[in-house]
Amino acid sequence: MAVEFRKAVLENGLTLVGEIDPEARTAACGFFVKTGARDEAGPLMGVSHFLEHMMFKGTEKRTADDVNRDFDELGAQYNAYTSSEITCFYASTLPEHIHNAAEILSDILRPALREDDFTTEKNVILEEIAMYRDNPFWVLYERSMEEYYAEHPLAHRVLGTDETIKALGCDAMRAYFSERYSADNTTVALAGRMDFDAMAEQLGGVCSAWVRTGAMRDNSAPSCRERDFELRDAKVHRGYLLMLSPAPSLQDDRRYAAMLLAQVLGDPGNSRLHWELVETGIAEEAQAAYDPRDGCGDFYVYASGEPSRLAEMEKIASREIERVIETTTEDDLERLRNKLATGVTLAGERPGGRMQRLGRLWTYLGSYTTLEDELARINAVTLDDLRAVYEAFPFRPRTVGRMLPG
Repeated sequence: MAVEFRKAVLENGLTLVGEIDPEARTAACGFFVKTGARDEAGPLMGVSHFLEHMMFKGTEKRTADDVNRDFDELGAQYNAYTSSEITCFYASTLPEHIHNAAEILSDILRPALREDDFTTEKNVILEEIAMYRDNPFWVLYERSMEEYYAEHPLAHRVLGTDETIKALGCDAMRAYFSERYSADNTTVALAGRMDFDAMAEQLGGVCSAWVRTGAMRDNSAPSCRERDFELRDAKVHRGYLLMLSPAPSLQDDRRYAAMLLAQVLGDPGNSRLHWELVETGIAEEAQAAYDPRDGCGDFYVYASGEPSRLAEMEKIASREIERVIETTTEDDLERLRNKLATGVTLAGERPGGRMQRLGRLWTYLGSYTTLEDELARINAVTLDDLRAVYEAFPFRPRTVGRMLPG
């Protein structure tokens, strides 16, 4: 029996979308809130990620221990994540437990936000920020985003900074929560074996008190800057290079060609950068990636290795960027189409993967595309499509950042 797409919009604006599969062995549910670092005012930087932590600190009817115990008693695989644009809370269970998992998720999405929990968790967030400061790539990435996006909120750090987290008050968090975590700014994605109508009826009851706020986001394409900078750190022993440039948005149909172009240039195992930098021993790592966003997108080029060879890595990476179109063959494209299609298919074989794909796409696009249609779009990409994307997004303007030993 084929997977069936279902949709329902509750009276308060909460949207439910589902890919129902009677043959599936599991079921999955995810709450996708269209909010992240780019939706935060500068002084509130990090509040979305902080709130992700607070959701698991308890509600009016559950303590933090209750939340963990209730999920564990279901045998659920559950977690949450925050990005620049989405905060997601999700769980996968056996089909007979999905209603209970959905109830727990809906409950933690209305946290108590107690002052003492807030104070305790603030120290946890500061420790997490300190931990990421020990990761040279992460330090370079965050600084590159700030140089590249400048005053645009996409430059915001997802975790925030020591200064913004220390200054954040619980009342400011509550105000942000009330505005952004509204019914009409949330999508519930369901996948696997379940009764969609029964799920809609249940969520319509437990989420009936959620209100509309008309939360909005300005997703107009930002102005990106061409910058060149260098960081030094005495604790660093390798050289790191990161290039950042514009790419198609997630709403742009050229995203499929952009995915393949990034793979041609920098697939970790078989690409221009791999063969020219890693296989030759010039770099230890060399990759390129495409990150589609709401209203814009990014191409990344990354390499690391012996500090004395960083300039050589940069020169070769720039050369491969310049000639990537002329050196790409139909055989290259066919190989990468197959690899990308395999990855998409594997991710969609389990309800948990389908739920993630469905929730993210609906949050960004507000429309449904089947997995089969997406595979067809990938397989339809031609060399001319890659050429057109490269001409429109020629890896310029380009911010180039380097991290070296101090």
